[in-house]
Amino acid sequence: MAKAKEGKGAATAPKARNIGLGIEPPEKVCTDPKCPYHGRLPVRGAVIDGFVKGAKMMGTIVVRRERRVYDAKYERYMRTTHKYSAHLPGCMSVKDGQKVTIAECRPLSKTVKFVVVKVHEGQ
Repeated sequence: MAKAKEGKGAATAPKARNIGLGIEPPEKVCTDPKCPYHGRLPVRGAVIDGFVKGAKMMGTIVVRRERRVYDAKYERYMRTTHKYSAHLPGCMSVKDGQKVTIAECRPLSKTVKFVVVKVHEGQ
């Protein structure tokens, strides 16, 4: 009897890379070259938590981050918001209002300089 080869011919799922942030990779596997887990995109620099404000673009979402800043003139705190455009890999899916973690990467387009690395559950 002929034995089936298990080496080169066997279909294996690509292993997720360790991106160095201590975040578990997603269960779903994608073929996106701009995915930090399954592609070749390195992450570096800032890591930001925020909420999805818009997910209407193809492969890109808008993340809103709100923080409190002290105003010395009026001696009180004020809320400031900032919007970031982030690439959404194919192995993740989000809805408006969900909490996500984004990490800085190389510029992917004119406005996209971040990539989604984690989608928080229960939001």
